[in-house]
Amino acid sequence: MEKLMIAGGYPLKGTVRISGAKNSAVALIPATILAESPVTIEGLPDISDVQILKDLLEEIGGTVEFSENDMTVDPSSMISMPLPNGKVKKLRASYYLMGAMLGRFKKAVIGLPGGCHLGPRPIDQHIKGFEALGARVTNEQGAIYLRADELRGARIYLDVVSVGATINIMLAAVRAKGRTIIENAAKEPEIIDVATLLTNMGAKIKGAGTDVIRIDGVDQLHGCQHTIIPDRIEAGTYMIVGAAAGEGVLIDNVIPHHLESLIAKLREMGVQIETNDDQVFVGRAEKMKAVDIKTLVYPGFPTDLQQPLTSLLTGAEGTSMVTDTIYSARFKHIDELRRMNANIKVEGRSAIINGPIQLQGAKVKASDLRAGAALVIAGLMAEGVTEVTGLEHIDRGYSHLVEKLNGLGATIWREEMSKEEMEQMKNA
Repeated sequence: MEKLMIAGGYPLKGTVRISGAKNSAVALIPATILAESPVTIEGLPDISDVQILKDLLEEIGGTVEFSENDMTVDPSSMISMPLPNGKVKKLRASYYLMGAMLGRFKKAVIGLPGGCHLGPRPIDQHIKGFEALGARVTNEQGAIYLRADELRGARIYLDVVSVGATINIMLAAVRAKGRTIIENAAKEPEIIDVATLLTNMGAKIKGAGTDVIRIDGVDQLHGCQHTIIPDRIEAGTYMIVGAAAGEGVLIDNVIPHHLESLIAKLREMGVQIETNDDQVFVGRAEKMKAVDIKTLVYPGFPTDLQQPLTSLLTGAEGTSMVTDTIYSARFKHIDELRRMNANIKVEGRSAIINGPIQLQGAKVKASDLRAGAALVIAGLMAEGVTEVTGLEHIDRGYSHLVEKLNGLGATIWREEMSKEEMEQMKNA
């Protein structure tokens, strides 16, 4: 088991290239199950979630070739094999296997998903959609059983705007009979990305990126080639890195339109931001001002960038308030930032940050993926050396983090943990 070591105080400068979108990849890979011939997805990130999904597709009989960030999946020999345990429980997005396998095989057995612990994230809207399409859904011994004689299009209104439910219903509906209409659908760019892949495979989808998606079912889908969109959350994380410790950082391979809410907040703080077609330049901020943030569904401020931005706000002058309306448990990083001398308190769904404070290196632990990113940013801002454990969370969503940061001039490295340190972690 490894830990991440960060020597703070080094100014960062240069160019960093953004990988393919994690939140697209975890849906695009299961979507290949729906085809009858090989599908190639280009530009996938080199992260553990992608490797786990590759292994799961092979487990159900798929042939998968993965090299240089490109994955080719031949789904022709796949079978509806139950996946109640094992790797399914290692990532939240394993629930996309439900929609894809239900769409192709009319049945599936999938273990309840794992991933980061961010409080209640029920899949009731997914199940509501599957049942509306004609599936019988039961929970048996910790696994979800889906069975349908046939799937028929339906009008489905989502009670809560949900990216996962929108995509999952879309996956099941593309091979249902008749028309499906998803109302109050999520609008995230990753939904458009999945819809683009499915359309290239022969699906008939209109309205992706709006709150009403119309799908006319087809009997078969075929293989295709698809290039994934850049990861807006990784891009946003490096923009915050640039604001926190940079002297001019260029973020390459981005879609600036996907980052408008973050760009607006960073400019409000006094950070210099310049954009062009596929790049964002983050200049040095001489003095940062406190701002208030409220996370909202897209195109509002993303919950996935709330934690990284909290670290940055410790260096802003004044009092900032960060309110997370999406996930109630997304403040587990606050106690760790306090270990680093941050002046933050949590009240309900809000964190109140008083700055500027000079952070100090400390031993901290990542409780989830974006908390890990927040602690890395804090380490870059801090005096002294910061040790971050819980790297399995960071590895789920950030491709080649150490190499990319060192390429900008950071001093960051991985070290093996001693037996004593691992024992301490187990007993903590």
